[in-house]
Amino acid sequence: MEERLLKMQKELVRLKWFAGILSVLFVVAGLFAFTNSGISRFKEISVERINILEDNGQLRMVISNKSRSPEDLAYGKPFTPPIPGGNRPGLVFYNDEGTENGGLVFMGGKDSSGKYHATGHLSFDQYNQNQVLYLTYADENGNQNTGLHIDDWQTAPAFWDFRAAYKKAQQLPDGAAKEELLKNLMEPKKGQKAFAQRVFVGKDDSKTAMVMLADRLGKPRLQLLVDSNGMAKINFLDQQGNITYSLPK
Repeated sequence: MEERLLKMQKELVRLKWFAGILSVLFVVAGLFAFTNSGISRFKEISVERINILEDNGQLRMVISNKSRSPEDLAYGKPFTPPIPGGNRPGLVFYNDEGTENGGLVFMGGKDSSGKYHATGHLSFDQYNQNQVLYLTYADENGNQNTGLHIDDWQTAPAFWDFRAAYKKAQQLPDGAAKEELLKNLMEPKKGQKAFAQRVFVGKDDSKTAMVMLADRLGKPRLQLLVDSNGMAKINFLDQQGNITYSLPK
């Protein structure tokens, strides 16, 4: 009887070893098959965030829901002071240096009072600056501004340094020194703003279709308009915003 029990125990030990070796072989074979092809196919996948990486691990694109959207990055590091994430569902793109350089965002919904807001935004950023070319649909409960925007941005300092300096200036005590510093940050060169909208092609909240061309201070100088009643007009404006010539007269 004892010999039989000992024999059974030995057989069980052999079976356990055999099962363990088979399991290891299956895992190794599965890993080899996966790494060999590098491709997996899924019928459906549900995720909160996907990071697209280069071979060296550098971030190139993030697809995420709202709560897991990334904070703004420059050279792979957060801004100082940071611009936190968790507020923009969609796609964010990064350049070769790990700096954000554009994105695609969609949002919309009603608040507790029943008023709605909706946004669609596709942007392309200037190198080390903010967006300079973007398509936007913005709707605040029926007040819409929709179109193509083209902006000017200074080449230096970088956007995050400019933003940090402006935030710091805003914290100074009110007075002439603060106003002068803010003015110099916004207009570092005479006749040239740090950033300015130069072109708008779209529709404003009065349902006027327009093409607007502005100078380097962002002041509109030429307008092509068709208002909500179908009336067409071309306006030429001076630097103070006064219409100097209009067609039809």
